[in-house]
Amino acid sequence: MTLKSHTRPEHKDTWRTPPEVFQALDAEFGFYLDAAADHDNTLCRLYLTPEDDALACDWGSRGAIFCNPPYSNIRPWVDKAAEQSRKQNKTVVMLLPADTSTAWFAQAQKTVDEVRFITEGRLSFISAETSKKGKAGNSKGSVLFIWRPWRTTPKGMTTVSRQALINRMWG
Repeated sequence: MTLKSHTRPEHKDTWRTPPEVFQALDAEFGFYLDAAADHDNTLCRLYLTPEDDALACDWGSRGAIFCNPPYSNIRPWVDKAAEQSRKQNKTVVMLLPADTSTAWFAQAQKTVDEVRFITEGRLSFISAETSKKGKAGNSKGSVLFIWRPWRTTPKGMTTVSRQALINRMWG
């Protein structure tokens, strides 16, 4: 059974990362810049909005970069994250749907240092329309792509349960 989205088209690409997930990741990586945000859903003090056009500008940052990009067109964001990690010499962490059947997923695997699948539950993103968590959770599982410009060890795939991720911050 396919669930039909009730989100209005203008809000489909503006779902906010659950705060407890962001805080756990921020504790690990120390984010300085949110590369795909707007004034209402940013999770960092410094952020890029659609008006800044993150795909056309440099992601200048003094620390790690977080990115939960619009899911309607992921490939350009994956390419930009790989480029900016090298160019800025910064770690970039991107939160994406765990859809291994897509071309963007295969492309990301070629450039990323770690693929970290979030297991044992789906994330419930925050609606831009209602400011509430989605009732059914996300329609797919989630994955973190992590680019580290300084890493010399081989690329790898890891997992973390949704609860263990959240417990890192709150446990």
